[in-house]
Amino acid sequence: MNTPSPSSTIRLYHVALSPFCRKVRLVLAEKRIEVELVEDRFWEPGSEIMRRNPAGKLPVLRMDGRLLAESQAICEYLDEIQPQPPLMPALPAERYEVRRLCAWFDDKFNAEVTRPVMNERVWKKVMRLGYPDSRTVKAGLSAIRYHLDYMKSLLEHRRWLAGDVMTLADFAAASHLSCLDYISDVDWTYSTEVQEWYAKIKSRPAFRSLLADHLPGVHPAPHYALLDF
Repeated sequence: MNTPSPSSTIRLYHVALSPFCRKVRLVLAEKRIEVELVEDRFWEPGSEIMRRNPAGKLPVLRMDGRLLAESQAICEYLDEIQPQPPLMPALPAERYEVRRLCAWFDDKFNAEVTRPVMNERVWKKVMRLGYPDSRTVKAGLSAIRYHLDYMKSLLEHRRWLAGDVMTLADFAAASHLSCLDYISDVDWTYSTEVQEWYAKIKSRPAFRSLLADHLPGVHPAPHYALLDF
């Protein structure tokens, strides 16, 4: 098994309320890979994000002298070098389903819900870019119901989103929903199935560091860190 070198410090350059950074953090924690978290306030002068990743995107993982970018590629790389516990299934058809759902949340859900809501309600405030556009927020919060309905349809026939075992697809979905839950923008009463799924994944040890996050100037919802919500 190819495991990280114990002599090298693993660093994750991240920002707390990024779903893509959170997905990588969950995988690292689930695999019990020790990592130093380094916040990169990419909107401030002095950020070295472009030097670490010419695409200008977080997260960036420094491991064994290499800089790794793109959250999905990082997560699958970690799953290959540290196979236990597995987050990608063994069968090609099952791996396809995991990747399809990861793309669903990282592309479609992000474009329709996470990005517009977080940009308006969090990042405009943090970056001092003015007041949120209420129409954009409303559209994002309206779109979330479609996605919760889709998740419910999956969970009515599966224990986890992609099948009977927890996979990277669950971490991708939980990363986006946890960001929105931080600002109390998920109606957990809308779907019992989705709420029970999130309660399961939220109670995992890998989730603890996410529940301890605190973005200066943006306080978490009172229920955010509670396992009984």
